[in-house]
Amino acid sequence: MRFETMALHNGNEIDPHTGAASIPIYQASTFHQFSVDQPGVFDYARSGNPTRQALENAIAKLEGGCRGYAFASGMAAISTVFLLFSRGDHLIVSQDVYGGTYRFLTQVLSRMGIKTTFVDTSNLQAIEAAISPQTKAIYVETPSNPLLKVSDLRRIVKIAKNYNLLTIVDNTFLTPYFQQPLSLGVDIVVHSATKFISGHSDVVAGLVVVKDLDLAEQIRFLQNSFGAILGVQDSWLTLRGLKTLSARLETSTKNAEILACWLEQHPMIKKVYYTGLPTHPGHQVQTEQASGHGAVLSFDVGSGAIARQILSKVQLPIVAVSLGAVESILSYPAKMSHAAMPPEVRLQHGITDGLLRLSVGLENVEDIIQDLAQAIETKVSIMISRK
Repeated sequence: MRFETMALHNGNEIDPHTGAASIPIYQASTFHQFSVDQPGVFDYARSGNPTRQALENAIAKLEGGCRGYAFASGMAAISTVFLLFSRGDHLIVSQDVYGGTYRFLTQVLSRMGIKTTFVDTSNLQAIEAAISPQTKAIYVETPSNPLLKVSDLRRIVKIAKNYNLLTIVDNTFLTPYFQQPLSLGVDIVVHSATKFISGHSDVVAGLVVVKDLDLAEQIRFLQNSFGAILGVQDSWLTLRGLKTLSARLETSTKNAEILACWLEQHPMIKKVYYTGLPTHPGHQVQTEQASGHGAVLSFDVGSGAIARQILSKVQLPIVAVSLGAVESILSYPAKMSHAAMPPEVRLQHGITDGLLRLSVGLENVEDIIQDLAQAIETKVSIMISRK
């Protein structure tokens, strides 16, 4: 089955006990054991719940993995995966990684004796140069957050296999609808399912999918031991979001492509970051390893003052952290997603005070353009009046 069909018909579409057209919400913390010598599939909800399992099975199918795991947040999913590593291990991580991931690596894992080197993973030579005898994994965001850098997953996997390293990919921006890293040889995929997969700004969730059964057992053990599992209500809502993922992404992506072209031609915009633009340095690689470019773009307006003015004047996008919702979300990475990154590191990585990130929603794209135009032109008028 193709993705759109599989998102609806993945084994969860009919409850086998009642015929209900939706998996029930099993609001139970524990389960009766009819035989202590032959325990049932479920015993305690931290270890497993039928509703959560339905979501885990669905995302495993959509990502082409053998097992899926649902967590209380994207960071809970990412943090649990990082618990695969031990004191003395070394990780290579994308340079402009999500700020929460950067914080966990530099302020939590570092205290456990796990070292991280941040490199531009779109530069294969930089990856190889960072490998040491202690390196255990390469962690990649592609496209990266918020500069939309594209890393060549096939070639990174080849490097990793040469050195016997795990490969982990954050697939939040594109979801399995546009990109399936496991099919390219990646070992582990992580998601903030809060974003496009849930899609309605009403759930916080994380997902992990693996393709190897031995590795799956390790993740299952860590999920149960660490205990940062997704609650049953949010599991059900995330399952519901999966059903409309393809339709939502198609519309949002078309809107993002139009907006990126408009912004690229606007005289007040210094630079636009969107992989769908032929001028983007990762455009070709993106078209080779993914079927779409997604609904997230970033643009630099030149200064923090102008960025703040635009943020105060827009009316349609909500100004907020997060992304991937039905409504457009305009974010300010310097003070939001990457606030945990020291200013000097942030600027070194190209995340300037004038950078804005836009997650494009389902509004009419002409309305979004008009709204952004009035916000930007307001700044132009203010600049002229001051002169």
